[in-house]
Amino acid sequence: MPDEIEACLPYLLQQLLILKPSIILSLGNFATKALLNTDEGITRLRGRVHLYQGVRFIPTFHPAYLLRNPSFKRAAWEDMKLLREELRDLELKR
Repeated sequence: MPDEIEACLPYLLQQLLILKPSIILSLGNFATKALLNTDEGITRLRGRVHLYQGVRFIPTFHPAYLLRNPSFKRAAWEDMKLLREELRDLELKR
């Protein structure tokens, strides 16, 4: 719900500042839209790496969505493989 996002987003943003993640994997439409500050849907955003405040950001479908729509599992698997590639790339740069 929008009021839940409004209430929780500041805490999430503070946690991200503290943790300084190398990569963020967002699960679902609401998380992705909130962090990327966009109205574009998850179906259009997934499948590629975005940047969120200089951090690699990979959106994918929420697990509950995949349970209701199993035909999207292959796309989510491709997102996981993209995440793996990005992690390998980061490891090679260290």
